[in-house]
Amino acid sequence: MYPQQVHSYLRQFFNENDCPILGEDHHYLTVQLTVDIDKRIMNRPFYWQYVEATNSEGNPAQVTFITNQTASAGGLYGEAIHFGSPRMNQLFQATRELGAYVQLFEKVDNEIGQVILTPWLGVNFRVSYCCDRTKETLYSFGINLLTGIIKEDFQETICTSEFDTVPADNAFHVQYIIKPLRALERLHATIEKIIERDDHSWATEAKKRWQRDQRVLDYFYEEEEEKPECYDIEMKALEEQYDTKIKIEIINGGLFYLY
Repeated sequence: MYPQQVHSYLRQFFNENDCPILGEDHHYLTVQLTVDIDKRIMNRPFYWQYVEATNSEGNPAQVTFITNQTASAGGLYGEAIHFGSPRMNQLFQATRELGAYVQLFEKVDNEIGQVILTPWLGVNFRVSYCCDRTKETLYSFGINLLTGIIKEDFQETICTSEFDTVPADNAFHVQYIIKPLRALERLHATIEKIIERDDHSWATEAKKRWQRDQRVLDYFYEEEEEKPECYDIEMKALEEQYDTKIKIEIINGGLFYLY
């Protein structure tokens, strides 16, 4: 997930959760959190417990998130955030808790006249290559529910548009032909093809590290005719550490009617 993707994700997350963006450039966002979002991502449970216990007025944080440290000016003070960072994972978790599915209609100018909105299913996936080391990649896809056309970087495509939960008076939204469940299956198949084409040398390297540590373990117990219980425990620990897995997770998604 590139810095600009992180930046777009943050902007959309805070806009959708009513957190005013007080300042912004291509490499940072300064945002005023609401009480709810502060509680979810800022790790201040004792502060909020005190506020609630004393019936005081809470003071949610104002935070500057630096999304591209390379482009950041030296005098900018804030929290660096990137894909895989603890704060980014908290934002993903908050997204799941607040509602992983939305239905939104693109806002259109009334002066345009009558317009037709086309249905798209948009889904953000996280693909994790897991062993003793973890590599995570974010993919954003949209699929046109009339034509079946799949568009990459869908999140970036829609983040520049404004949406509402109901269609505008001058907008007519077309009913989808491809059912969302079927469309989701197509997007899963697209992700699986990407994984198939990817370099999987990471799994081979993990197996080599597993074999190396197994040899070390066997060396320490080579004189034992009957291996003790701790040997089996350490064997199991090595398996859990080095066993390779690929996880495909849906972070969030929705039905978007676009002009």
